[in-house]
Amino acid sequence: MLDYLGLAALAAVVREGSFERAAKKLHVTPSAVSQRIKQLEERTGQVLVQRGNPCTGTEAGLRLCLHLEQVALLENALRRSNPDLLPDAPVAPTIKLAVNADSLSTWFMEAMAEFTAAGNELLDLRVDDQDHTAQALREGAVLGAVTGTSGQIPGCNSWPLGTMRYVAAASPGFMARYFAQGVNTQSLAQAPIMTFDRKDRLQDQWLQAHGLASRGSGPRHFLPSNQGYVRACEIGMGWGMHPTVLIADQLARGILVPLVPDNPLDVPLYWALPRSAQASLARLTDCVMRAASRVLTPAP
Repeated sequence: MLDYLGLAALAAVVREGSFERAAKKLHVTPSAVSQRIKQLEERTGQVLVQRGNPCTGTEAGLRLCLHLEQVALLENALRRSNPDLLPDAPVAPTIKLAVNADSLSTWFMEAMAEFTAAGNELLDLRVDDQDHTAQALREGAVLGAVTGTSGQIPGCNSWPLGTMRYVAAASPGFMARYFAQGVNTQSLAQAPIMTFDRKDRLQDQWLQAHGLASRGSGPRHFLPSNQGYVRACEIGMGWGMHPTVLIADQLARGILVPLVPDNPLDVPLYWALPRSAQASLARLTDCVMRAASRVLTPAP
């Protein structure tokens, strides 16, 4: 059997980033937290915490934290169905998830609202590019992820959610300034590109998909905010890739216009979670699938 006092100390240190803050959360001394983790590391034969500022979990440490979260979910379900078996005051479990910013801005909030309205679980979201959220799942840092990875993730199951349609768009003034002679490799090399962050490859994918990629792409702005990103394109800072559902009003009013009409980029999305957590997270999966079906284009 695992030492669950040690696991609780480990999870608190990873969550809080220090032994001192973890001790305050657990109402014990920092030396007690240190001793519990030391005993757990000796028992498992592995380093579980990278000491630093902040302290972080090793791969093994994160997987043990994930195990503790799954145990908390199982106990929470048991408490709700058989309260007499676990009469202690309920402790709401926290579910760590990874989701891309565009899903969070367009449909995932509805999934979270539906899920939290019918239970006491809390959510802890990590926002990352859809091509990188699967890595958080592989590392054991999260229990579920919206990802662009269609391949198998070891130990996980995945379900297709549908496709997010993107359009390359800019303001009419930007179009007149940079693309008066047409959208081609020469004009694109001069036109500033709005990029969400340094993991964002959507603009490059669109250029390659439509034969517009060249050796020298345009200069780039980086702006990791969905609202700010759209606004930057509206006021002519650059062109960028936008979910059509997010800028439908701007397109209808002509505030934003496509660079090349009828040339979207479709990005498939998937919901993935560990097989060991599939039963515990079945209700969350149902909420995610329903919310996605109302916005995303069905997977072929």
